[in-house]
This record gives sequence, C-alpha cells and structure tokens, in this order.
Amino acid sequence: ERDDDPPVAGTIDDAAYVIYTSGSTGRAKGVVVPQRGVVRLVCNTDYVALDGFDRIAQASNASFDAATFEIWGALLTGACTVGIHKDVALSPSELAAAIRRDRITTLFLTTALFNQVVREAPEAFSPLRTLLFGGEAVDAAIVRELLRGSPPQRLLHVYGPTECTTFASWHLVKDVAGEATTVSIGGPIGYTQLYVLDRRFEPVPIGVPGELYVGGDGLAHGYLDRPELTADRFVPNPFSGQP
Repeated sequence: ERDDDPPVAGTIDDAAYVIYTSGSTGRAKGVVVPQRGVVRLVCNTDYVALDGFDRIAQASNASFDAATFEIWGALLTGACTVGIHKDVALSPSELAAAIRRDRITTLFLTTALFNQVVREAPEAFSPLRTLLFGGEAVDAAIVRELLRGSPPQRLLHVYGPTECTTFASWHLVKDVAGEATTVSIGGPIGYTQLYVLDRRFEPVPIGVPGELYVGGDGLAHGYLDRPELTADRFVPNPFSGQP
C-alpha cells in the first residue's frame, strides 16, 4: 500500500459540525461551526495550556457545545479524554471519586452543577489543574466558599454563546470580594475580540451600558438554512478588515 499521506481536501474555513441550540426562543436553530473555531478554542490559546500529560473529563452531553472543548481539547493536543457517565457527573460524591481515581486534570462544569458540587463535596476539585465553569449566573458566595476551602490550581470563569465556539471570554478567579454579587467574565480568549457598543455600533465609555459583540476566529458561519436570521445576528465588524 502507499505510505504517503493522503491529500487533505478540507480547509480551516470548512464546517466542522452543526450543533443545535434554542437559546431563549424555544425554536431550535443549527449553528454551523467552522474548523477554524475549534482550532482557536484549544490550540495556542491563552486561557489554558493543554498537553499530552492532561486528562480531560468529558462530563458534557455531546449535544452541548462544551463537548467541543472536552473532546477536541484532547485530540488536538495529545491529551487523554476521560468519559464521565451522566449519573456520575450528576452525583457530587461520585464525581469527586472519579476525579481522583481517573487522575483528571481538566474539568468543565455548568455553573449550576459547579454550585452543587461545592455545596455537597467541597474537596472534590482540589486535585484538578484547571477547573472551568460558566453558562449561567454566578453565585459569588459559592465561589468564595471554594476559594477558602479546597480550590483547584486554576479556577476559570468562562463565557460564550454556541455561535462563538464554546468560549469567548475567560477570567482567572483568584479571589472574590466580600461585597461582590457576581464574578467577572473577564476578557477575550485568544484570537477573539469583545466589544461593548451602542445602537450606532460605537464603543461605549467604561461604566456605560451597551450590547456585547463578539468577533474573531471563533465565529460560526451562521445558522443552517436560515439566511435571514444569520443576517440579523451576524453583522459586519466595523473594527476589522475581514467582514
């Protein structure tokens, strides 16, 4: 048989997958995510440094875009994916045991599940190199409780809609002030831009409310077979040479 590499037909701009999300509308829409977005999420980025020594838990359902980080974070960096059964992921004590038994180094949890584990198994996360949580409003008191107890080496609050390939921003949580009622979503991850703009697409001053816009390599191509919705949500970037 031939021993040379087969030609690669795909490009970084081709679609990697379509994932469905209803958001707050209740009507499912298919988000077309390019290969570029997946690469930007886990390779040569600034919020996490994955390598062949990492053991990344796959605790998310494959229909949830956190699985992109869990699976491709391993496949593109030489790390190991450790499957976590749904029943284990939803049981704080069993999840804590799995983290230790399977020598997991990296774990993402939704904020609601993160809160539950901190309450019921407060030492569960101490073996982790990196714990990421996000997707819902944060209870600052829960985060303070973890930091005062048995925190992981790095605790990251991450944010991002499905349309921006899982994560768009990150914040390394080292402390939470006693009067704080939430935790910052931080700044953009690598190859990503965040803008807070007014109705005229002009940046607002610090402290002035505006709308958060996300740009960069993580953007999806749009919504599958829904050009009008795509045109409404994916607007031209006035700060970039690329549309």
